[in-house]
Amino acid sequence: MEKQMSYGLIVRPRGMDETNSPYDWYKKMRKNAPIAFDPERNCWDVFCYDDVQMVLQNYKQFSSNRNSPFPTLIDLDPPTHRRYRNLVSQAFTPKAVQELAPRITAITQELLTSLKGKCEIDIVEDIAYPLPVIVIAEMLGVPSEDRDMFKEWSDIVVSGTQNLSPEEMNQLLALRGKAMFDLRSYFHKIVSDRRIEPRNDIISTLITAEVDGEKLSIDELLSFCFLLLVAGNETTTNLITNTMHNLFEHPNILNQLYRDNTLVSAAIEEALRYSSPVHSMNRFVTEDINFKEMNLKKGQEVMAWIGSANRDENVFDKPDEFDILRSPNHYLSFGAGVHFCLGSQLAKLETKICMTEMLKALPSMRLDTTKEIQMIPSTLVYGYKELPVIVGS
Repeated sequence: MEKQMSYGLIVRPRGMDETNSPYDWYKKMRKNAPIAFDPERNCWDVFCYDDVQMVLQNYKQFSSNRNSPFPTLIDLDPPTHRRYRNLVSQAFTPKAVQELAPRITAITQELLTSLKGKCEIDIVEDIAYPLPVIVIAEMLGVPSEDRDMFKEWSDIVVSGTQNLSPEEMNQLLALRGKAMFDLRSYFHKIVSDRRIEPRNDIISTLITAEVDGEKLSIDELLSFCFLLLVAGNETTTNLITNTMHNLFEHPNILNQLYRDNTLVSAAIEEALRYSSPVHSMNRFVTEDINFKEMNLKKGQEVMAWIGSANRDENVFDKPDEFDILRSPNHYLSFGAGVHFCLGSQLAKLETKICMTEMLKALPSMRLDTTKEIQMIPSTLVYGYKELPVIVGS
């Protein structure tokens, strides 16, 4: 099953290549049409750093409301968003995230131990994909005996709908609808159980969390479970994979990391800019406005191209170079403003531990250049379907 975050059928913008890296297109658009309207999508595309940042931050004119039947944190605007986020954030304090480090390390080591004796591995399938799924399952209190079923549901929920025939698309949407129903029922049971018998998991924490005397409703708890599953799964997988791919393209830097593991965090920070796991985020215009001499109409979609903003020549010196010593490095990969990614520190912690343990356990990793590597066909996320790597001497 193709592992890809999807929010339904996403129409690819005109001029954007379906298979290759989008960076040449981003550069051309920043130069020639930094704010462009696509009538086929009824959508404005925004490419430059300052404009992307403004769209992401200005929730009064650029709303996150996507009219979802089960709205999550990313679909809400203040003040509702603020109340919801204040409650949920209690489970993502720096202390709470750091307490997960020993378990993330143990899971990573277990995955790596299972690969002993192999001459070639697929970083996506063997490490980068299962790690976040297991971490999220444990955070949500999913028992180990249910993990395979949980993983199957999550695969379906984040599967892609692009490049499918109408019949295949309808089948996938029906399958996804059933998986979401099954997951919702499963989470509902976990919530009911934790209310009676709290445990050391995120759902138990959220059940008791209060801000100004208010608690999360059942629907809000269930929506957050979905958000954690989808947003925390795919993006962390791609952050691990993208960072490693960048290092394989720059073997001198990879060798530096082999000699000095303390540079792993710096490599992750630059990978977040250079090959952001999320390349775009959409908003909706709340009122007719004039934006940089463009007339945007109420209800129109605006696509903020984060992947382009992170390579803006007016903000980053030599933006097409992978430089782990880059400073400052104010990338927009985790968003901006009130919707800045709540799980950013967890994603970076998982990636840091995963990469550090790989460097220790897998000597002389190098990309298998005899195999074609396919990118995930998505306008939202940026990553690779597989990353075949030769290990050992």
